[in-house]
Amino acid sequence: MDKLDRFLDRADRLMEKLERTLPRLVSGSAPDWDAAQAFRWEQGRLVALTHPHRIQLADLLVIDKQKQLIAQNTRQFVQGRPANNVLLTGSRGTGKSSLVKALLNEYAADGLRLIEVGKLALADLPHIIAQVSGRPERFILYCDDLSFNADEPGYQALKAALDGSLVAFSDNLLIYATSNRRHLMPESMQDNLATKYVGDEVHPAESVEEKISLSERFGLWVSFYPFTQDEYLEIVAHWLLYFGLSGEPDEDARQAALQWSIQRGSRSGRVAWQFARDWAGRQE
Repeated sequence: MDKLDRFLDRADRLMEKLERTLPRLVSGSAPDWDAAQAFRWEQGRLVALTHPHRIQLADLLVIDKQKQLIAQNTRQFVQGRPANNVLLTGSRGTGKSSLVKALLNEYAADGLRLIEVGKLALADLPHIIAQVSGRPERFILYCDDLSFNADEPGYQALKAALDGSLVAFSDNLLIYATSNRRHLMPESMQDNLATKYVGDEVHPAESVEEKISLSERFGLWVSFYPFTQDEYLEIVAHWLLYFGLSGEPDEDARQAALQWSIQRGSRSGRVAWQFARDWAGRQE
């Protein structure tokens, strides 16, 4: 009997430690929906973000095609028409995350709201859906820099929510995810070695099919590409004007901008903004 008591006591302590590591789901706790236009899912509840990024669609240059596709999808959504979940993939610093933030500023007056969810918190998707279900607002669930290993709990939760779950997906909720990977999961040589050839047909291994199946559940894929030198300098000029420097950048500014991009190994919108901020701050 003493052994049983000691076992039960150890089990209780183990359960207490485990509970402290799990997200704390606040039953029936709803945020003040009027307090903010953006929220973040933290520790099992929605936290209002009262100072979201104020970037505008007009600030995002040389990605006009991508803006058009995603803005059209978002307009359909806020107007109550059918729209797709969106996967934004491609080179870092090319405006994927900024575009999602700009959409909030563009359509917030039409009822759009943004909920930021980290990869580890995606396992709580059913709870988030329950929070927003029936609300008059239109919600974008925003997952930034998304990638998975197959054994992560958020992977299966997101896959089920996008397509195939018994839990109904709310009509007023879409998922917009950004990733540097189109297939969201790492691929290995071992996956290719398991590919089968039947006659003239190629049958990918089940592991490969599993890795592309999550991406295929997004109805709209939008790709972003590295900027050319001229595109990079165009973005630099825009941000220099934003920071109060009028006129076209002179040769010194252009050369400094190019040197800045070489040092960072990238001609991205993020690098252009960082240069313009530094250059403008140096001017007297």
